[in-house]
Amino acid sequence: MKILVCMKQVPQKDAPLKLNESGAWIREDVSYEVNEPDAYALEEALRQKEKHGGEVVVITSGPTRAGQVLREALAKGADRAIHLEDNAFVGLDAFNTARAFAEAIKDEKFDLIFTGLQSDDYGYAQTGVVLAELLGWPHATIIMQIEKTDGGIQVKRELEAGYFQFVDMPLPAVLTIQSGINKLRYATLIGIKQAKNKPLRKVTLAEVQAVLGPNLQKIEKLYVPQKTKNTEFLQGPAAEVAKQLVEKLRNEVRVL
Repeated sequence: MKILVCMKQVPQKDAPLKLNESGAWIREDVSYEVNEPDAYALEEALRQKEKHGGEVVVITSGPTRAGQVLREALAKGADRAIHLEDNAFVGLDAFNTARAFAEAIKDEKFDLIFTGLQSDDYGYAQTGVVLAELLGWPHATIIMQIEKTDGGIQVKRELEAGYFQFVDMPLPAVLTIQSGINKLRYATLIGIKQAKNKPLRKVTLAEVQAVLGPNLQKIEKLYVPQKTKNTEFLQGPAAEVAKQLVEKLRNEVRVL
C-alpha cells in the first residue's frame, strides 16, 4: 500500500510560552517537536508497510525548521518526504492547509492518507477530514486498529464510554489516528544515516497559492490567565453566616 502521513511541528509540551507582539500567537523562539498524534500515525503507516509492503511518504508545511519533522520520519523508516516550505504556511487555517496538501499531492496516487487525530497546539482536528472532503474520499476518525481486507480495510474507531465501532471501508481513504494505537519506535543509527539520502521534495508557496483562499478561522487574541485570589470573611451568628455563604456560592461562585 502507498500511504501518505501528514505531520506537523508543534511547540514542546514543556516549553515556556510567550505571546508575540500581536498577541495572536506565541513567539517563534521556543523549542519544537513532532506533534504526538502524528507520531502515532507515522508508526501505524510503517507497520502497515511492514505487513503489506508499499511506500510511506510524509508531508508537512511550515518554515525551514519544520523539516526536522520529516528528517525524523525518514530516519524511522519513511521512504520519502514532501515539505511545503514557507513561513506563510504557519498562518493557514485547517481548510487552507488541507487545500495546500491536496494540491501538492495531486499527481500522486495514494491508497491511504493518515493524520494524527489533532494537533497539540491548535487542536482543531479538522485537517484530515477536510482533506478527505477535498479529495472526495471516505474517511474515519479516532482510529485504534486497521486491518486490510479483500475489499479494502476494516477500522476500529474509539467511541465514548468505552465503546468501539468497526467499519469496513473501501480504498482510497483518509484516517485520523488516535494516540496510543501502537508503541512508538526510535530511529536507529543506520536509519538516521540512510535518511540523508532519501528523496525530499520541496514545494513553494507559489506552487499552491492558486488554490488558497482567505482563512475561515482566525485567532484574534490570546492571553495568559492571571492568577488572583480574594479572601472574604463572613461575620455574625452561625445561621446568618451560613445563609450568606449559600447566597455567595449560588450567585457569585455559581457552584450551587
